Amino acid sequence: MDSALIIGVGQFGCHIAKRMSELRCEVMAVDINEEHINEVLKYVTNAQIGDCTNREFMKSLGVSNYDVCIVTIGSSFQTSLETTALVKELGAPVVVSRASNDVQMKFLLKNGADDVIYPEKQMAIRVATKYASKSILDFIQLDSNISIFEMKIPKEWYGKTLAQLDVRKKFNVNIIALKRDSHVSIPYPDYKMTAEDIALVIGDRKDIQKCFKV
Repeated sequence: MDSALIIGVGQFGCHIAKRMSELRCEVMAVDINEEHINEVLKYVTNAQIGDCTNREFMKSLGVSNYDVCIVTIGSSFQTSLETTALVKELGAPVVVSRASNDVQMKFLLKNGADDVIYPEKQMAIRVATKYASKSILDFIQLDSNISIFEMKIPKEWYGKTLAQLDVRKKFNVNIIALKRDSHVSIPYPDYKMTAEDIALVIGDRKDIQKCFKV
């Protein structure tokens, strides 16, 4: 079971705490706002009200004992930056911090953050990509180039096998699974495509666009 210290449990932090608890993580929540703590109590293992920029208070939490410290403070970047630097100084093995713009991201990475969450930008990219084409049902961006896309099958693929399509050789795209009626399966090369199939593909975004003509 992984353990997480979540600092700042407003709406965004509360969603993270709830999901991590559902995934059976041991979650400690910290916030200076009593209302936020009361709201998150039902989801977490433990919670405390306190000033996350206070060294003695943060030291008392045993920051280094958690697998990850997630700083989700959105109301004050100065507080977020100070907290990020402090928990890293206190021995947090992994620090993930929230940013609202590219400048904040750079400062956080330079001051102790191992990774940065940029929810507004990440969600904007997700929404824009998903609704840019009727063929794209969903996607997960793995890095700046490689993504996993959930795609509708082109009509010209109907009745053809994966071996016949050979999209890996032609487009450098891998079909990693097929979904039909919410059932996901790993197809064999002789599997024939149908109109009901949804493809889960991985590759460079540009290669996937060429492959599916979107």
